[in-house]
Amino acid sequence: MQIGESYVGSGANAAHVNTLLGTRTGPVGTAWATALATPTRGHVPFVAVVQPGVAAKPFTLFVNKAEVRGDDHARLTWGPAQAGVAAGVVDAVTEGVIPGGQVDELVLIAAVWVDWAAADVDEVYGNNRDATLGALRTGSCHQPTLDEVIAARSTPWNPFFRPG
Repeated sequence: MQIGESYVGSGANAAHVNTLLGTRTGPVGTAWATALATPTRGHVPFVAVVQPGVAAKPFTLFVNKAEVRGDDHARLTWGPAQAGVAAGVVDAVTEGVIPGGQVDELVLIAAVWVDWAAADVDEVYGNNRDATLGALRTGSCHQPTLDEVIAARSTPWNPFFRPG
């Protein structure tokens, strides 16, 4: 099982993607099928596609971290964010981050944040593409290292918090 994380961009159009990659027959496959079969209000996991009828490989389940709110947010989630995730997965396969010969044995869960204030379709697309590829790269290399995590503990921050 590979776990990855990446944050790309700034402001409302930024992308935060968490990835979980594993075999169809293992725990990631079980989680993938369970999540697909159990949508909740505002959170409807779906298969990411490169084009209608052309699913990304490995099959990728797009799980929205932000509850879908309104038509504009829905279009950004199901449109450019989803397209960006699918493209990032294909980029990872093309680069060899995910071995092409294994795509039919693997499944991927991508947990994706689309801010309710996001508005720029091209930026949402590009940031999600880059964040998906970045998360898959870090997962394949087991990054960050424990030394990096320990070194960062004294200066925690994220785009929504900086200690005073």
